[in-house]
This record gives sequence, C-alpha cells and structure tokens, in this order.
Amino acid sequence: MQITVRAYCAQDLPRMIGIWNEVVAEGVAFPQEELLDAHTGAAFFGGQSYCGVACDEAGRIGGLYILHPNNVGRCGHICNASYCVASDSRGRHIGEKLVLDSLAQGRAHGFRVLQFNAVVATNTHARHLYERLGFQQLGVIPGGFRMPDGRCEDICPYYRTL
Repeated sequence: MQITVRAYCAQDLPRMIGIWNEVVAEGVAFPQEELLDAHTGAAFFGGQSYCGVACDEAGRIGGLYILHPNNVGRCGHICNASYCVASDSRGRHIGEKLVLDSLAQGRAHGFRVLQFNAVVATNTHARHLYERLGFQQLGVIPGGFRMPDGRCEDICPYYRTL
C-alpha cells in the first residue's frame, strides 16, 4: 500500500483530531491529557509551524505529525515534533514516513536541529526508529512521564541535526 505525506488542509481536521485524541487517551506517549474538539483542534494544528498527514491511495489519513519551535530566541533554531498513527494503521511504517518528512520540513522551515524532549523509555518502537534514523539519545530523565496508572516511567530526550 502506497503511503504519501502531505501538508494538512481544513478538511483533514476531523480525522486528525480523532487520531490525536486516540493517542492522548492511550496515555503512554504524549504528555497532553486534554482531548481536542473541533475548535481547540483547529487552533492547535493551525498554530504549528507545519502539520503533515500520511495518506493511503484512497486519501484516508492514517497518521500525522506536528512541527514547531522547541524554544525561543537563541534556541529558536531547534524544532520539536510529535507523531501519531491511528491504531488501525499501525504496523505499516507510517511513523517512519512521518519522521522522514518532518526532517525535510524542519530544514525547509529553517530549523537546524530536531529535538524530542520526552520519548517514553518503554516506547521501544519509536526509540528504535529514531536511533535507526540517526537520532542520538541525550540521556535519561528518571520518572519523567506519568503513566495512566500513576506510576512514572523514564523519558529519553533525543536529537538530530538537520
């Protein structure tokens, strides 16, 4: 199945919000706890430097990413990204396509580094993908992520120059 990544458009928002909320509700990867609705979702995605969606041949969105500055001023050349793939689309290498596109878009938007602040240590699929794509782990923050059951997992920041 052919997957392409493109910039999102307004018609994509309902599906994007649904996928985002699914990952937030799972509670094992994103720090957010609040779900998006049509209004907050449009504002959230519209406020990013770039949003990409992964589509199959039929135009069905299976995943997305957001790209934005990680900081301001003297650190404004460092960007951050978050990726999410719908549960019914996982296992099709959509995450890899999203990450590769975000690297290209980061460069195109003038960023010099892509940094992930809070990759949950138990998110082994994401960690292996990032490492395979040349990201370097910066260390470990013990207990930096609160899981839905209340226990805390380590987080592993990563970065890659663009």
